[in-house]
Amino acid sequence: MPEVRIDAKPRTEFGKGPARRARAAGRVPAVLYGHSLEPQHLTLPGHEVLLALRTPNVLIRLEGLPGGIQLALPKAVQRDPIQGYVEHVDLLVVRRGEKVTVDIPVTLIGDIAPDGLLDQQLVQISVEAEATNIPRGIEVNVEGMAVGAAVHAGDLKLPAGVTLAVEPDILVLHVLASPTAAQIEAEIGEGEAPAAAPAAVPAAVPAAERGAESRTEDSG
Repeated sequence: MPEVRIDAKPRTEFGKGPARRARAAGRVPAVLYGHSLEPQHLTLPGHEVLLALRTPNVLIRLEGLPGGIQLALPKAVQRDPIQGYVEHVDLLVVRRGEKVTVDIPVTLIGDIAPDGLLDQQLVQISVEAEATNIPRGIEVNVEGMAVGAAVHAGDLKLPAGVTLAVEPDILVLHVLASPTAAQIEAEIGEGEAPAAAPAAVPAAVPAAERGAESRTEDSG
């Protein structure tokens, strides 16, 4: 995976106010940590960070720091829930040749048999790989898979130097039988079953009338 070069600046002011000012200036607050180093507080150019984070597990080459160049992986990203811009990034220091555990996407190619229904249990899978050679993802060819077919983690074809970080018997995907028209209609019918009618509530009787009814019954 290629490195993405980003110029970082040390951050000396903390709190919500300085963070808002940094974002207003087009920069993203960040923290760099790992390898028993003291956490370093930084700001990064917002647009470059946004572009870099489009690549899963992007390897970032941080330049401009007092301690020299650092390689880092994004570990936690906070985004604005409405506008989607990056509010804060946690970065993990890595070394060349070092093994790291990351989640990579599982991408499907091809089409299963026409009478099947594909159920993908995992869209990402945890693997261990060199920090500077993390695969972008794993492709699974499902072309022509019939009902009953399944793919487990141990069936995945991993690139050289990459190993699973999960149990090999974990289910990644399987092919189910497509529901028949009768089954679909039955499920729809169950969903549209009328609710039970509420029990009738007797009308309130004024106290004066209750007394009259009681006198009538006594006179009988």
